Amino acid sequence: MKHTGFPAALVGLMLAACSPAAETGTETVADAGHQADAAHTESMTSAAISEADLRYRISTLADDSFEGRAPATLGGIAASQWIADEMARIGLEPGHGDSYFQPVALLAVTLDTDQSSFDIAFNGEPLGLSMSEDVVYWSKLNSSDITLDNSELVFVGYGVVAPEYGWNDYEGLDVEGRTVVMLVNDPGYGNPDSGLFNGNAMTYYGRWTYKYEEAARQGAAGVILIHQTAPASYGWNVVSGSWTGTQLDLARAPGEGQFASVESWVTEARARQMFDLAGLDFDALTAAAAEPGFVPVPMAGLTATGHLVNSTETLESRNVVGVVPGTARPDEYVLYTAHWDHIGIRDVPEGEDGLYNGAVDNATGTAAILEIGEAFVANPPERSVMILAVTAEESGLLGSAYYGENPIVPYDQTVGGINIDAILPTGRARDVVVVGHGASQLEDILTEAAAEQDRYIVPDPNPEAGYFYRSDHISLAKKGVPMLYADGGFDLVEGGREAGEAMGADYRANRYHGPADEYSEDWNMDGMVEDTTLFFNVGSRLANSDAWPNWYEGNEFRALRDAQRSE
Repeated sequence: MKHTGFPAALVGLMLAACSPAAETGTETVADAGHQADAAHTESMTSAAISEADLRYRISTLADDSFEGRAPATLGGIAASQWIADEMARIGLEPGHGDSYFQPVALLAVTLDTDQSSFDIAFNGEPLGLSMSEDVVYWSKLNSSDITLDNSELVFVGYGVVAPEYGWNDYEGLDVEGRTVVMLVNDPGYGNPDSGLFNGNAMTYYGRWTYKYEEAARQGAAGVILIHQTAPASYGWNVVSGSWTGTQLDLARAPGEGQFASVESWVTEARARQMFDLAGLDFDALTAAAAEPGFVPVPMAGLTATGHLVNSTETLESRNVVGVVPGTARPDEYVLYTAHWDHIGIRDVPEGEDGLYNGAVDNATGTAAILEIGEAFVANPPERSVMILAVTAEESGLLGSAYYGENPIVPYDQTVGGINIDAILPTGRARDVVVVGHGASQLEDILTEAAAEQDRYIVPDPNPEAGYFYRSDHISLAKKGVPMLYADGGFDLVEGGREAGEAMGADYRANRYHGPADEYSEDWNMDGMVEDTTLFFNVGSRLANSDAWPNWYEGNEFRALRDAQRSE
């Protein structure tokens, strides 16, 4: 929708939402979305999971009045307040003490590209890497001035330390003060027929986030991740578009957190040039990196030097949390997560739409967990159910990461969870897609519940892309909590697989992370209602049992859960 500016009344409501009284969640701020759009009238939603309820909530959250729900903006504040008010209206209890809000402080870091530099030199001669074209670099250190000086380069293969797979790319290597160079994805992708890791399906060790974290734990001063489109599952345009400009992270005091001084991506073409200069065979070493016993290789003559000048600002956002107390075992919790935020507004030429409404991504998931919460209020479960709408997913899963580090419920009391992120309005499907298929025993419960809808389970068709590690549930999984990430399938009742895959491709090409991701009254909601019902049924089975599902044997998070359960 074309942005036309805030109505004066809405500005007042948003400012009220910033007040200390509103932060407690105990006073209701009027529904900003309804004030801004007369087409949205006050709705008395029902305990039944229904099309009318979902339409009401999705259309409200995707309304222009919330300006794309960017964290720490007036629109984001108003949207999170509306969610809290909706939780209170339908009977969820405050989930964070006496508040529906878990405050999340964010650090906005903007690199001054005119004053900053980063380059690789061979025998003292700079290669002349160009920001965005050849390299993208940044720092997560809470500092305005960061220096990397003539740091020696060493190739560490995939940069993985995975005890359960008997793998350690840093074994016997001291990287203190050095810059590590590594491949994206994991050894299973590089050698899919070897039985290593999870074959062609990416594990957590293949995620770029893990690689930077592990390099910092090892003491590296700099990190260079080599971009290749196939193993990354996205092109260089995604790197240059996503890691430039202002970046958000969780706010930390100076000196807090463990990060390399400089983190970066480099194009494959420039990486090949670097390997050639060092007298190394890029293709041969790429193949060797996927074999057991790989030994890191110094990149003789190559050094990294950088000077980063940042401006920083601390912003306040919040997760929204409501609870349905359990009737028999209230200290045991089943968790539902969805992110409420989206991209917000971007500057565009006059006449173009710069408002990113985020209707599918993720007004749908937020509406679904509210619908599920309302259903649990009407059908009180034996275990408690937590409804958690997190912030700043689009900025790197930050809201869920904050919850992961600051859980409201201890992990040994969190039974498991379901994450809902972007439900496409494709109509009913015969199948249910499990992202990260083969991860946990929650899939067994899903299979039984899906069968009651005459549906069958299918794995994510692109496991090498690692989508399981790209949504908020991973922040809980990394702490050992079994999490399920599933979605409606593509084998549509009307049109079959061809129609479903075409709809998915159309969304990714024309609406995903774009201004065209808008709500429409023309949406076919039948599949969304069925999927939301399915996710409620899975959670209800878990919340009304004494089962403690675990990760399957061999999963990278199994040891964490075993330790929690033994305690």
